[in-house]
Amino acid sequence: MSDLKSADIDLIQRIIPHRYPFLLVDRVREIDGTASAVGIKNVSFNEPHFQGHFPGAPIMPGVTIIEAMAQTAAVMVGVGQDLADTGFLVYFMGIEGAKFRRKVVPGDVLQMHISTKRGGGKVWKFAGRAEVDGELACEAEFTAMMDLPK
Repeated sequence: MSDLKSADIDLIQRIIPHRYPFLLVDRVREIDGTASAVGIKNVSFNEPHFQGHFPGAPIMPGVTIIEAMAQTAAVMVGVGQDLADTGFLVYFMGIEGAKFRRKVVPGDVLQMHISTKRGGGKVWKFAGRAEVDGELACEAEFTAMMDLPK
């Protein structure tokens, strides 16, 4: 039997404080403790950034793709360390090697594959890869500070 866990939208909202319009992950699956996880973002035309990025040719902004990867990482750590309902917060510290390979547009299902490169204390480092239909859309490494409950 697998020890992998998942987080639906209710659990996600109990772990991270993000809400509309900035909650950018709908589900997290294949959570392997704090080692790895896969986040799912259903990209919808109704999202406010599509009104101006770009009218007539809507494209999900690259920074929001990276934010969706970071939110997936935060949920992974929250599930892995049982932090629901604790007031757990995560803050970006750095983004490295970000590359964008494919447009992400309304109707796409964005899958964020996250792995922990370094973690366990306050400062964590993650590798993220975002894909649509198995095709790489974005990759980056990012560092975050975990404000864990005392």
